[in-house]
Amino acid sequence: MSLTDAAVAADLAPAGLVFLVRVREDVTLPLPPSPPHYSPASCGPEHGRFDSHPEEVVDVHDPEMPAKVNTGWWRMTTEYGLIDHRREFLLAVNYSDPDEVEPEGAWVRVRLSDEWDLAGSGSTALRSGFAGLFTDRFVPEFSMLSLDNRAMLNTTVWGDGTISTIVIRPDRLAEQAN
Repeated sequence: MSLTDAAVAADLAPAGLVFLVRVREDVTLPLPPSPPHYSPASCGPEHGRFDSHPEEVVDVHDPEMPAKVNTGWWRMTTEYGLIDHRREFLLAVNYSDPDEVEPEGAWVRVRLSDEWDLAGSGSTALRSGFAGLFTDRFVPEFSMLSLDNRAMLNTTVWGDGTISTIVIRPDRLAEQAN
């Protein structure tokens, strides 16, 4: 059984994300067309990938992890234009019941409220499954897309037990050369 929009909205609320609508049409990602099935993590600078600053890479066990992840996320979000003037963007969400094996992915349009805490919220939609290999604590991992489809952001957990944020923004390739 799938989750309802109301259930997803309730899950996102503690993070400071206001659920607006589930996107029903196809969403275009700013990922390179070839080779097929690129993920943001497999993109390089030549694809318009921008990484967190070294001091924004956080260990999952760091007691200040939520604050540090939120700070790095906010910088990347504003610097690379993920969020619009209404503080809205798209968030990838799994609508399948937590007991289901197969994910039911969808994009939802959300608005960031004035009070937010993505990395400390405990939201199921923002929780990393992979981080369970390193810790029992809540660790965030999520994908977001700007409303103009020009910037994709991933806050992700890496194999060494660290968390960082990457942005894919192909239209800013020239910045990579500087």
